[in-house]
Amino acid sequence: MTTSHTLTEALGAAAWPDSVRARGRLAAELALTVYRGHVRDQGTPYLDHPVRVVAVLRHELGVTAPDTLVLGLLHDALEVSATAEPLITEALGPDLVRHLRAMTPDHRLERRPKHPNDAAAWRAKLHALTPEELLVRLADRIDNLRDLANSPGPGRRAPFLAALTDVYLPLAKAARARSPHHRAAYALLLAEYRNATAEGIS
Repeated sequence: MTTSHTLTEALGAAAWPDSVRARGRLAAELALTVYRGHVRDQGTPYLDHPVRVVAVLRHELGVTAPDTLVLGLLHDALEVSATAEPLITEALGPDLVRHLRAMTPDHRLERRPKHPNDAAAWRAKLHALTPEELLVRLADRIDNLRDLANSPGPGRRAPFLAALTDVYLPLAKAARARSPHHRAAYALLLAEYRNATAEGIS
């Protein structure tokens, strides 16, 4: 069973400075609240995905910045929960919500079906992400790519891989100079993409 304690451990919050350790506990409690009852299309608890994203950030990309790890844990909060925004604003402040809104597709924020122009709008949002936001979004893509074979909907696979080649891999490649974390993210995303296509997932 996932608890607030296990989530703060996943964040590595015990090693954070005293001044931000409480923020990790609040983020963990929010994650339990926001993702509770939601499941992925694979049938698994939704919370498992952001926890894996945090693991990618920490253990594979070498990220230690508390704010980036909190962003990783809550990166899908506004997408899955209509009540998440006021909760996060009250507990962790409006700056985090601003980052989350920048990382969330408009149709998810507006709780509506996709419109024909949403693809272009989402691409524009991706290109406008800050380095921190982009790093989390790349970690998200890495985990989603690894989990793609478990998706019950075969129609999801080809568009997902096409988006990687058209948008995410070029963004990751262009961001390599931003930090060692971004270089690692590009290398890992590219390796996972090659593995996926070699195995015939597409």
